[in-house]
Amino acid sequence: MILISNYKQIEWKGRDEMDKFHQSPNTYVGLVNIKVKNLDYSVTFYQQIIGLRVLDRNERRAVLTADGKSPLVILEEPVGVIPKPERTSGLYHFAILLPSRADLGAFLRHIIETGYPLGAGDHYVSEALYLNDPDGNGIEVYQDRPSSEWTWKNGLVDMATEEVDAEGILAASSSEWTGLPSGTVMGHIHLHVGDLEKAKDFYTKGLGFDVVSYYPQAVFLSTGGYHHHVAINTWQGAGAQAPPQNSIGLNWFTLVFPADSAREKVIEQLKQIGAPLKKEENDYLTNDPAGNQIRLTVG
Repeated sequence: MILISNYKQIEWKGRDEMDKFHQSPNTYVGLVNIKVKNLDYSVTFYQQIIGLRVLDRNERRAVLTADGKSPLVILEEPVGVIPKPERTSGLYHFAILLPSRADLGAFLRHIIETGYPLGAGDHYVSEALYLNDPDGNGIEVYQDRPSSEWTWKNGLVDMATEEVDAEGILAASSSEWTGLPSGTVMGHIHLHVGDLEKAKDFYTKGLGFDVVSYYPQAVFLSTGGYHHHVAINTWQGAGAQAPPQNSIGLNWFTLVFPADSAREKVIEQLKQIGAPLKKEENDYLTNDPAGNQIRLTVG
């Protein structure tokens, strides 16, 4: 169900010129790898409902893109894949950031026409639509308000979940939906963890993120003053354990660093806090305390 609000009329100005939170010198989420039960079925969903295109594919793996060049989501069907157990850590949702409100309006009209189940929320800093893929992997599709309109107090950005102005979003676009636009990026990732404080220490003291907002049983973190590149929560319960390796859900995601020097600094910080670290080709692999795997790469 889409929640429509008329209490708050907002003049949409488009994204500020300086709102470049997903490029150097920031560290941000670049690529998300998801495990699914049936690759054929999932590829169809991500093409026809989400609007991604296949960049590369084999029997058990499909690389998906918005611009035809850059991987955005990878789907994998593990051998012996099983459903994700309840009350475990892992993916809450990954969030696809669209270039404009008009793009969000075109996507919303498309979803309404398909009849696919949908949720929505106005978070002050952004307007967001929520849906699940066929395996229950959470997806957010959103567009940011200009950062000049965000409200900060004592280093924290004001965020909430209110009803969205769906009529306004739809009115922002009269274009026919043709899939995700080329300027689409991975905006952020939101994760279930078992221990909020341990996870917060890992992302701040290890990976160098700043805490930018709190919500009941959740922490939002970013670099460069974004509203969040990563969020963590204990909504699956304190002490939630990592799911089996072959279960549906998050496989890994990348954090993109602006330079080798920035990544090397983080690698030293991870060593100092005793975090797991492994070199694999040009990337480094680590896990947060909840077992969520992260690939550290340089953009």
